[in-house]
Amino acid sequence: MAQTPKVAKSLLSAPLPDIIERLGLAIATAQSALDRNSMSIVAEMMESKVELNGTEYNLIALGFTPTFYAFTEAMVEAKLDFSISESTEVGLSATVGVDYKVFGASVTASYARKFGIESSGSSSISAKLVSLPPPEPLSRVIDSIIEQDQNNQ
Repeated sequence: MAQTPKVAKSLLSAPLPDIIERLGLAIATAQSALDRNSMSIVAEMMESKVELNGTEYNLIALGFTPTFYAFTEAMVEAKLDFSISESTEVGLSATVGVDYKVFGASVTASYARKFGIESSGSSSISAKLVSLPPPEPLSRVIDSIIEQDQNNQ
């Protein structure tokens, strides 16, 4: 049974803190990329002009707004199952025979010790992403730009 503590120790030392840290960093990186993408779309909408009835409008002035996204939930699930079994079998049999002038005896002994270790594991990571309206300060800036554009026309 000398291997049992070694196996149990390696199973219990799964890098759970590392997994959680990496999930947090991955979400932060993804959120930053989503924010930059939304701001890039704002700039594209400001530059995209559409002519209606002889007047040019950018997409923001026509009411189009970029979509912002945010992670609202993230979950790491790890399942680890392991079982350890040990069995010992001891057998002993003896035969004694007595015949005229002859005495005989035989003894058979057996010893068996068996170890079994089974382990299995699974993990899953999920995240929930929702769309949000643009941040309020950005909405105010967009509104002032729209107002300036309308005043210039």
